[in-house]
Amino acid sequence: MHVALDATPLTEPTGGIRRYTIELARALAETFPEDRYVLVSDQSYQHSGPDTVAAKTVQPDFWNRRWWTLGLPRFLRREKIEVFHGTDFAVPYLPVRPSVITVHDLSPWRYASSDRVRRRTPWLLRLGLPTMVITPTEAVRREVIDFFRVPPEEVVAIPLAAGDRFRPMHQTAAPRPYFLYVGSFQARKNLRVIVQAWREARMRREVDLVLVGRGKLKAPSGMPGLIVRGEVPEEELPQLYAQAVAVLFPSLYEGFGLPVLESMQCGTATITSNDPAIVEVAGNGTLQLEATDVRAWRYAMEGMMVDMGERSHWQFQGLCRSRAFSWRRTAEMTRQVYETAMRRFHG
Repeated sequence: MHVALDATPLTEPTGGIRRYTIELARALAETFPEDRYVLVSDQSYQHSGPDTVAAKTVQPDFWNRRWWTLGLPRFLRREKIEVFHGTDFAVPYLPVRPSVITVHDLSPWRYASSDRVRRRTPWLLRLGLPTMVITPTEAVRREVIDFFRVPPEEVVAIPLAAGDRFRPMHQTAAPRPYFLYVGSFQARKNLRVIVQAWREARMRREVDLVLVGRGKLKAPSGMPGLIVRGEVPEEELPQLYAQAVAVLFPSLYEGFGLPVLESMQCGTATITSNDPAIVEVAGNGTLQLEATDVRAWRYAMEGMMVDMGERSHWQFQGLCRSRAFSWRRTAEMTRQVYETAMRRFHG
């Protein structure tokens, strides 16, 4: 099978969709060496995948300036691609080949987080241009079926996984204890709740709050101990997870919540909201709270600070739960969808 994957997410230095794209391409190539996989975009990007995954940046010309309408369909024909996988909410506007689209969540419509996706993806789905749809959880699968009126047999939930670099690490403690948040700084991530809870907890215990992620967020003045790191190289994340007292993930809405799985796989105690997708991923591996209950978050944070038995319990629970996920499994399920898309398209 000859498969092309959209490499546009790789134009960003960090982010969950970038990690999804590169880890999936790597796992597909390793699991199915008889296939050929190529990452393709009309934008320049840094290829960090294995040598078994080809990288192609198509130079702009008359055709490629209309990438999704003309350039990409032309590329698929010329390179004899059998399936195209849109890893970031998009597929070609002309159905010249079977295509699979990944809809990571409905935040562009629930929280107006991306004008491009909010405008384009609905009509792609309503016109039936994607042959099959992948979602990261059953929670998002149900949303896609209901919101876009996509036939249930065309939507498959395939969980993500955490990379191999995320694992328990034996090392010295951090100079100062800290709670950690990893993710974007969007409003739906609900950071104000953990900031408020941390401020109250810090009156009793000396502990910092470290915020890592994309977006603009300035530390309010007069709040010593609140550290806004912004974007950090992905190679630094395992150590940040491993040295934290606990990872906090208070999101109001998620499609999967990859930092939750990364934290659990590092053996770090993790406190999350009870958002349906997060609960689906975390199972019994995290301490789950109402997203907006500041008092509950404060008590949970204080508990992790003073009760080593409590913290050890959630470290163990999370590590056990993380073993249910692997990129190999994700690749196997994804390739089955490719095969289904080919049968549906040509049948």
